[in-house]
Amino acid sequence: MSDFTHFNEQGRARMVDISEKQATERKATARTSVVVNKEIYEKIRDNKMEKGDVLAVAQVAGVMAAKKTSDWIPMCHPLQLKGIDILFNWHVKDDTYELVIEASVKTKGSTGVEMEALTAASATALTVYDMCKAVDKGMIIGQTYLLEKSGGKSGDFYRE
Repeated sequence: MSDFTHFNEQGRARMVDISEKQATERKATARTSVVVNKEIYEKIRDNKMEKGDVLAVAQVAGVMAAKKTSDWIPMCHPLQLKGIDILFNWHVKDDTYELVIEASVKTKGSTGVEMEALTAASATALTVYDMCKAVDKGMIIGQTYLLEKSGGKSGDFYRE
């Protein structure tokens, strides 16, 4: 077990010691999506959803989730985030209405922000679902994945 950084000498999980790591600029962007029906698409687009402005509330939820990632994910370090942005784009084709969500997170620190970006994207999608479920519970939250990350010892990553 000594070769694994997330286990102590007893083989139990631990938070990795990052105190010796260099503080560098770090950024990560995660993507997910929510497929909705035409009625939900139109209500979100026209800001007519009964619970209010879906994208505004979901955006705030995503920002809050990024800031609280270490409370959700046991081995994540609490980070001082320098920037969080949530972007929405509709992909409409035939009878498919897909809301694509991209969450970007930045910091200057000793560990990356991939988990914060993934958590932000996930919470944003879940909030869209929550605000729209009274209209249709058949929405589909799509694949959630890291789109890109930069900074740190492991270098940059760009999904092709």
